[in-house]
Amino acid sequence: MLKRLGLLTVFFLLCLTAFGVQAQQSELQVGASRFEQYLPLLKGKRVGLVVNQTSTVGGTHLVDALLAKQVKVTTIFAPEHGFRGNQDAGAHISSGVDAKTGLPIVSIYGKNKQPSEEAMSQVDVVLFDIQDVGVRFYTYISSMHYMMQASAAAKAEFIVLDRPNPNIAYVDGPILEPQFRSFVGMHPIPVLHGMTVGELAQMIVGENWLDEGMNPELTVVPVANYSRDMRYSLPIKPSPNLPNDQAIGLYPSLCFFEATPVSIGRGTDFPFQVLGHDKVALGEFTFSPRSIVGAASSPKLEGLIAKGLDLRQSQVRGLDLGWLISAYERFVEQDEAFFTSAGFMDKLAGTDALRLAIESGQSEAEIRKSWQAGLDAFKAARQKYLLYP
Repeated sequence: MLKRLGLLTVFFLLCLTAFGVQAQQSELQVGASRFEQYLPLLKGKRVGLVVNQTSTVGGTHLVDALLAKQVKVTTIFAPEHGFRGNQDAGAHISSGVDAKTGLPIVSIYGKNKQPSEEAMSQVDVVLFDIQDVGVRFYTYISSMHYMMQASAAAKAEFIVLDRPNPNIAYVDGPILEPQFRSFVGMHPIPVLHGMTVGELAQMIVGENWLDEGMNPELTVVPVANYSRDMRYSLPIKPSPNLPNDQAIGLYPSLCFFEATPVSIGRGTDFPFQVLGHDKVALGEFTFSPRSIVGAASSPKLEGLIAKGLDLRQSQVRGLDLGWLISAYERFVEQDEAFFTSAGFMDKLAGTDALRLAIESGQSEAEIRKSWQAGLDAFKAARQKYLLYP
């Protein structure tokens, strides 16, 4: 009888725990869903939106939700992957007209990363609502940077509708050095910065990282009932090649392979979840990239058999250099070039020190030690901009 009561108690506690988790998740409200916080700021104003496929509220795109509330939306600004989020990485994003709403779409990716004065003359306030993944080289935060500058120049208000960061638990990697600044890294922050876009926007303004005198009037609508220890599974994939939580977790570690001959699964059903090469075997798992949606233009190793690792069940630990160092060593053993795009590698890393350290044979522990002072300084500097416990 006592044993039976014990089992019932355990079952009851498990049910309570599950209920608590569900209740916690259901209480979370992204900034975009907190209309009472920002609709008064839009009254009587012309509104521009920096949005993509992740910009939804209860299954409704923010554009449609705001139009239904009689908000005067005048312009959609489209970042990398496009307004609907279906374009390949690096693909040209064209300006045009949204077929559903008839609203003009202004591309802010490619040659025109910052919209023209003419485009900005059509807005009084800009709303930024895009799901980020907390990694410096994920270009949505670079688009936010340029839109903040454009808003300041046009004297338009800038409102960030904040969303959780699925990699918020990690602050890791080298701090970007100014000479390696590019669209895949614009700020002196680590690869994994552990901040939401709202927190980062506050830091960009507070640390004067925009062009001189270009700080906009900034408002951040925070996520309600969110904390830094809360796991968050993205309801919509943030870009074509980050289809699930595992890919998002592996992204900061595997993206460095983009500067090498190694495939990380673009052109497969599991991008950013595998790695391999056709000549230098990196493991026993095999895959063959092909032209598919999200990798339609000649993915690396297209039609070849790559031999490597299946990381779909691997433990995700933030930034892991083990795979990169191991692959480099295998390439050296077979006298094959590894960092075939050294300049791009250095832009991704924000420094040439990481590449040079790997080439000199330094261990992961030695490399990590070289980052520590920079990470400590960054953590101290960002503290006053954090919004969540």
